[in-house]
Amino acid sequence: MSTPNTPRPGGGTGGTRPAPPRQAPTGAQRPAGAPRPGSAPRPSGAKPQTGAPRPGSGNPQLVRPAPKAKVRKARLLVSKVDPWSVLKMAFLLSVALGIVTVVASVVFWTVLDLTGIFKAVNDLLGEIVGSESGFDLMKIASLGQVASFATIIAVVNVVLLTALSMLAAVLYNLSSTLVGGIGVTLTDD
Repeated sequence: MSTPNTPRPGGGTGGTRPAPPRQAPTGAQRPAGAPRPGSAPRPSGAKPQTGAPRPGSGNPQLVRPAPKAKVRKARLLVSKVDPWSVLKMAFLLSVALGIVTVVASVVFWTVLDLTGIFKAVNDLLGEIVGSESGFDLMKIASLGQVASFATIIAVVNVVLLTALSMLAAVLYNLSSTLVGGIGVTLTDD
């Protein structure tokens, strides 16, 4: 028999209570890069597995893949258009179109003059009609006359396009009360 303070041959003390089992160190106590108890060491350069849990580990999946986003669709109806906003937008766009018309006509006249088209047309008409007629295309279609004609056309277009677009907005509002408007499907890509 042994006394309570005398050591036993198995490594325990002589008491009736067995020594508590040694616990494995937790993640905070384990040095960085050290393998977990019960797992095989990873080869250097290998990436940790983030997919399914390891068999026998009992750990739940740590990293979940992001769910695949669904494309949302919304079907809307344009049931009413504000005539005042249509008037402002149409006026702005028609003024821009008028400026483009004037600049394009001046550039077109300059290109025709630099390439010698006016002189070729004058020579052709002089041969057909005769040189004594005194016809000169540059007197009829000078740069000032072309620019002023293009400006008049641009101003008329501004007035007509603005009025017609506002009339179209009013007619759309009237017809949308009958049929419900134009359907539009919106998605977020």
